[in-house]
Amino acid sequence: MRHLPITFLATAAAIIVACAPVENQRGYVPDMEAISSIQVGMDTKDTISKKLGDPSTSATFGNDVWYYVSAHVEQNAFFAPRATERNILAVEFARDGKVTDVHRYTLADGRVVDFSSRETPTRGRDYTLLQQIFNSVPGRIGQPGPNQQNPGGGGPVPGPGR
Repeated sequence: MRHLPITFLATAAAIIVACAPVENQRGYVPDMEAISSIQVGMDTKDTISKKLGDPSTSATFGNDVWYYVSAHVEQNAFFAPRATERNILAVEFARDGKVTDVHRYTLADGRVVDFSSRETPTRGRDYTLLQQIFNSVPGRIGQPGPNQQNPGGGGPVPGPGR
């Protein structure tokens, strides 16, 4: 009886610790001194690569832009991870390879993009749960037999081998 409060406190502490979120830092963590040393019109791709390293990604279409992406992510138990902080540094280059502009974006600048909200209908028919279960059983349980197609026909259709 004397150990009951200690056991209860230990169990409560274990439950509280198990609910603590797991935090991760992902991507490029920018060095503020290196970012502030970028000079528009003076720096080139080579000098930016030396100052900041290789970019996380670069623009595929349009302007020549290097992106340095970092995110602070938290995950509670089995729930999906969520970003609590995101920083994106975009360094834009001209055709001659010199820096034309530097942009900084945060999580507040982001927005959710719905790539496709439409569904493509499939041919055939939608089966109920019971139809799916009976169709997975070997034999002709879920399929219409010759007697089921004719309403005046006889009894049940036997399975294979009968």
